[in-house]
Amino acid sequence: MSVAFRRESDEEHKEPKFEIPMTPGPNIVTRNGLAQIEAKVVALEAAIAAEGEEEAREALRRELRYWNTRRTTAEVAPPLEDGVAGIGARVAIRLNGKARTIDIVGQDEADPASDRLSFQAPLAQALIGAEAGEHVDFAGRAEAIELVTVEPIPE
Repeated sequence: MSVAFRRESDEEHKEPKFEIPMTPGPNIVTRNGLAQIEAKVVALEAAIAAEGEEEAREALRRELRYWNTRRTTAEVAPPLEDGVAGIGARVAIRLNGKARTIDIVGQDEADPASDRLSFQAPLAQALIGAEAGEHVDFAGRAEAIELVTVEPIPE
């Protein structure tokens, strides 16, 4: 048989497995966010130990490498200044006449559907550094957002 028609293994035809991409910029987290990352690492280590199938174990190891890197690069956000929006703040705002409460958190804690926004989100960026009672610009509109209250996120 010609060498051209021989296949050495199925491995050469599988999609390559790349590492999980990291988001650019600093990995700033709240204390609760750091605890969530550490819990994820512990859970993945236990899952790897319990997994019997090599392919599934390798997928878990890949995810563990991601979370270990996130844990290593995590920087806990500094404490909030009294009444000033920042990472770890719960901010009540009024936008387009509608009241909304937003938590500003680290990237791994973010869940926009639950109003937990990463500090890198445009809305969070507009709020950071502002104080309760202030109006801030957003989406090209002057004084589009009114900050009603700013307090630390309860732990």
